[in-house]
Amino acid sequence: MTVGSGLLYSERAVYKRPRSGTCSESIARICSRLIDKAIQTFNEMISSDCRVFSIDYNRFIGVMIRHSRFDLAEHYYNMMIPQGFSLISFTYSRFISALCGVKNFGLIERLLEDMERLGSVPDIWACNMYMNLLCQENKMDSAQGLFQSMIQKGREPDIVTYTILISGLCKVGCFSAAIEIWHTMMSNGLHPDDKAYRALVVGLCDGGKVDLAYELMTGIMKSGAQLSKLVYNTLIHGFCKLGQIEKAQAIKSYMRKIGCEPDLVTYNIFLHYFCDQFMLKEAEKLMEKMERSGLEPDLYSYNQFLKGLCKASRLDKAYLLLDVMGAKGLLDVISYNTVIRGLCNDRHTKRAYNLFEEMNRKGILPDIVTFTILIEGFFREGSSNIAAKLLDQMTGMGLFPDHILCTAIVDHLCKTGKVDVACSVFYDMIEKGISPDVVSYNALINGLCKASKINDALLLYENMHKGGTFPDHVTFKLIIGGLIRENKLSVAFTNHDVIILSGQLMHQTSVFTWLSLEHVLMVLVSLGLCGTT
Repeated sequence: MTVGSGLLYSERAVYKRPRSGTCSESIARICSRLIDKAIQTFNEMISSDCRVFSIDYNRFIGVMIRHSRFDLAEHYYNMMIPQGFSLISFTYSRFISALCGVKNFGLIERLLEDMERLGSVPDIWACNMYMNLLCQENKMDSAQGLFQSMIQKGREPDIVTYTILISGLCKVGCFSAAIEIWHTMMSNGLHPDDKAYRALVVGLCDGGKVDLAYELMTGIMKSGAQLSKLVYNTLIHGFCKLGQIEKAQAIKSYMRKIGCEPDLVTYNIFLHYFCDQFMLKEAEKLMEKMERSGLEPDLYSYNQFLKGLCKASRLDKAYLLLDVMGAKGLLDVISYNTVIRGLCNDRHTKRAYNLFEEMNRKGILPDIVTFTILIEGFFREGSSNIAAKLLDQMTGMGLFPDHILCTAIVDHLCKTGKVDVACSVFYDMIEKGISPDVVSYNALINGLCKASKINDALLLYENMHKGGTFPDHVTFKLIIGGLIRENKLSVAFTNHDVIILSGQLMHQTSVFTWLSLEHVLMVLVSLGLCGTT
């Protein structure tokens, strides 16, 4: 045994991973000092007359990899290759696996090329780690290339490989390719596990291919394969999203038939659908059925029911439901926000404010959403003093306006004729790093146009476009309307520097077929400045 290899054997003994909870800062410091000592000793070895062999480099680089010293691992790798040395397949595989954690694609590809020259192939663990990284980064061409390379080099993909690739392909919308890989897996005699089923079904359903997922799973169900509740629930959720409630209910019936009882998630999916579709009687019956079957509705269940009641303007019942939820200990800020929003939408701002005070008394702290709902509500009814008080209370709690609340404030200031103050708030929002969206811009553009400040509106429009926020049809209508009011419609056709009305915009966004005669006439008619023929 050489001096270097003996040292590395001893280092390897020192660096055995401690059991969870036993490693302290002092041990970490000792390990760090020992690593530094190992590096120093190895450097002395390679700079002296001591013979260093390929196995010494393998062991030393292995230690560097285990301790995430990838820069040093690469450094010593670069030293060994010109000497005619190489890593063994195991070390290459561990190196590649570790580099996946830091997304070092360049070095991974170099190691793979070096292995190919040596006629070596990474082990299945390293292949799967790299496959997973490629799919996470949406590098699907490279992932499929790796898959084919594994097959060509005799490293047969396992069920994990197929699962990762199917999930990745579905994520980027390559559903046909995902299904092809699925059929390849089946034809190769690999039996999918629950993770594989979930990857395919979740991937297809998330992409709106629910019928296709159901068709594939139907054949599997007929074969007697056991699917998990998560797979069934994903299909049920997919059909509910598409409004195909009959198919969703048929799957639930099938679950019962084979002894796979629907769980709380299953019921909550149906509850969400019923509440979203204003089917409140069905929702209430489902809640009762859950309780009878021993599945106590949880916080999500009650919040969905609250949302349904508020959407249907059944606010008194929603108010009473809060008491029931409170008695069960199932109340959170979302519960209160839901009812407060419903009350504000129905112009019951005083009751909403009372509820706001109640949640504070109960120790449920309001969030930015709570304040935004109330401030918007009080602005809408003209109670700007209360809105200002709420804004002060919010900032006093360490909560600061987001772009939604800032937009509401700007809109209110514009509607009350305080356009200069609105501009100040708007630009202050940008300075604080809050990015306005198209609705924010439209609120201020509208205020500027109504205040006969079309030049300021045009400048804001230009800044909006330069900032990467693309206008929508509302922006178009506001700008043209402002130009018409100030008899400056010709600006829209002549002043390219002030308002970008060239073909460039048409290439950057599909919102406009910019300023055709039809558009101008449409705006004129909508503004009441031109009759129809």
